[in-house]
Amino acid sequence: MDRSDAILSRLLDLHPKKIDLSLERIERLLTALGAPQTRLPPVIHVAGTNGKGSTIAFLRAMLEAAGRIVHVYTSPHLVRFHERIRLGAEGGGRLVAEDVLSAALARCEEANDGAPITFFEITTAAALLLFAEHPADVVLLEVGLGGRVDATNVIDAPLATVITPISIDHVEFLGGTLADIAFEKAGIIKPGAPLIVAPQPPEARDVIAREAARKRAPALFAGEDFGAHDENGRLVYHDAAGLLDLPLPRLAGRHQIDNAAAAIATLRRVMPHIPEAAIERGLVAARWPARLQRLPHGALARLGPSGADVWLDGGHNEGGGRALAQAVADLQARDPRPLALVCGTLANKDTAGFLSHFAGLAATVVAVPIGGEHAGRPPQDVAAAARGLGLAAAAEPGLTEAFEALAARHWPSPPRILVCGSLYLAGEALALDGTPVD
Repeated sequence: MDRSDAILSRLLDLHPKKIDLSLERIERLLTALGAPQTRLPPVIHVAGTNGKGSTIAFLRAMLEAAGRIVHVYTSPHLVRFHERIRLGAEGGGRLVAEDVLSAALARCEEANDGAPITFFEITTAAALLLFAEHPADVVLLEVGLGGRVDATNVIDAPLATVITPISIDHVEFLGGTLADIAFEKAGIIKPGAPLIVAPQPPEARDVIAREAARKRAPALFAGEDFGAHDENGRLVYHDAAGLLDLPLPRLAGRHQIDNAAAAIATLRRVMPHIPEAAIERGLVAARWPARLQRLPHGALARLGPSGADVWLDGGHNEGGGRALAQAVADLQARDPRPLALVCGTLANKDTAGFLSHFAGLAATVVAVPIGGEHAGRPPQDVAAAARGLGLAAAAEPGLTEAFEALAARHWPSPPRILVCGSLYLAGEALALDGTPVD
């Protein structure tokens, strides 16, 4: 076990609740650490339900293509905690090294002195401490949950705030309506800081607009102030400054055009001198694991049916299911194959809402559990939810067994297999597959 793993294990015991949204504990710890949040490079703060990580991936790729040094904080990790903290460097950042991470965590543990604090809060403090002590041009900071009382919401004057698409998720913490959730997400808006808003349902858009006006934050809304679309295999972006004719994003799916547009709008607003060539290079260089990621050569492809086309996505709520099903339908239109879902979900997620978008698209669903300490929904229940939507479904005890079961079936042609339903399941899949996450 690495030293950081031992520290992280101890930190899990400091607060009885895994999630307890508040700013009091992290503000206390940051004060004890010398207020690193006040010594950061300029921060772009990103909230939303879906697309936060992809939008940050585009921002990082474009900024690095322009020669900027970029720190990045995202969550959760897929395979190893170190994925959450990327320290910027000349020529491109790297995931935090073990010795650097363990030293920062030890400092936070000592400063916290055994007081109650959640795992996310103290690890966020460690990230902010590292970002304050390593020079960079920009920090890209992803909200963990919600926004208003999320541990990342300790930045008083960000360079910009971004809100990606909002849908129903985490209702036990954020409320049961889109308006409730939008209010929590809009808590990252700061007076005078430019706000960039990706496409939103009308009730969410209205809440965000009211909060932006109340805080006098200049706001740009997708579909009104900027936008992008696919035209003849190119991404055409437009805003008040004019049109850009760009390559399509490397990240697959129509929804990635919206995420890319939000990233472009952000940079054009706060860094107008970023060259168009850097935006182009960033679009085709951006990588974000477990977001409609193809797994052509690893263990999963070898376990499954001969010639199967294996994909992975961490989408896990109704909005994510809608975007994912649309992207997979586009794949099916270009290369028709029988579609099998290998799906596992958490117990607190709307499994039927996620799967509903695959009715009539998937030939079968194989439900699997989610391992580790996560509260996964029993695979028999996931299979029952799929059958309730008219999908053929069965349950298996794990990913290996699911792929072996699919390999044992007769297929009229090599199938397309999509592992989906949870970022935690996606992490298991990447670890089993042997695909690196960097």
